[in-house]
Amino acid sequence: MSSGGTSNATPGQRLPTLEDVAAVAGVSRATVSRVINGIRNVDPQLHEVVWNAVAQTGYVPNRAARSLVTRRTGTVALVVSDSETHDDDPFMSRFFADPYFGRVVGGLMSVLRPKGIQLALLMVGTPDAHARLVGDLRQGQLDGAVLLSMYAEDTLPHLLAEARVAAVMVGRPARPMPLSYVDLANDAGGALAANHLVDRGCQRIGMISGPVDVPASHDRSTGFRQALARHGHAYIPSVAGNFTHDSGERAMRRLLAENPGLDGVFVANDLMASGAVAALREADRRVPDDIAVVGFDDSSAAPAARPPLTTIRHPLEDMAAQGARLLLARVDDPDQRVTSVIFEPTLVVRGSA
Repeated sequence: MSSGGTSNATPGQRLPTLEDVAAVAGVSRATVSRVINGIRNVDPQLHEVVWNAVAQTGYVPNRAARSLVTRRTGTVALVVSDSETHDDDPFMSRFFADPYFGRVVGGLMSVLRPKGIQLALLMVGTPDAHARLVGDLRQGQLDGAVLLSMYAEDTLPHLLAEARVAAVMVGRPARPMPLSYVDLANDAGGALAANHLVDRGCQRIGMISGPVDVPASHDRSTGFRQALARHGHAYIPSVAGNFTHDSGERAMRRLLAENPGLDGVFVANDLMASGAVAALREADRRVPDDIAVVGFDDSSAAPAARPPLTTIRHPLEDMAAQGARLLLARVDDPDQRVTSVIFEPTLVVRGSA
């Protein structure tokens, strides 16, 4: 029998072994074993070499045997906690349509895939679903969780912190708690947008914010308002959207109806900004000649807009990758201190402002 491997090989065909993988990779059998078993005291460059050799030889690690040795499943979860999530909720389609989530998955996989760790996607929007997730983590059904919490009153971050399970948030928790997270300096991003609109000479500036109960949305709006206040703008008219294209279009129509003289607008994400541009086109307002538009995220929606969006760069892939590293470190050492990593935004100037 091969060393810890299984295969769909036909009768009489020799199953690939760890030795075969080691020979193809040009490393020792012990190194192959450490990589496959998720032991992380291995040169990161060797991980890709070993997993390429695994694919080339057709060796299939025996995950059941591996989990008995390591007490790990080799799976972590990307958990999306949203108060509106249920089995037939359109949030599912919104998840796959919004570039934000795909960028988070890409960043996580850039760290997890070379280590042979699988990523499970879980949508949890009810107290029962929260309890099941915490139970799965406590019982070792999952090695850990990366949490995207979509609303301020979400109880899941507190439950995870209280259970002392391996979990990391992408985005800060709404209230201070002992839970590691990675985040963007969203207030600084809002300030960048404000300063750019002022530098362009805009005098009558409005804002389309995200949902008021989302911490990132609150911080972007606060940073934007505070920066404009320093430039003498005491009041900024604002309408809230929900981070979708359609909500940005509706919000822009309302903002224009109530403030027809606007010559600049900050929109709290690129999907809403693309909707806002569509509403401005419908109203015969030229972008950027009549009104300048600044988005947020620098997602795929920004260069695809017409004109391409000036936006605030949100390095989601890098943030998610860092979140994965923090999580794996916590899985290795449950006593690691709670950690925060804050990334800085940058302005990306294109055609809309």
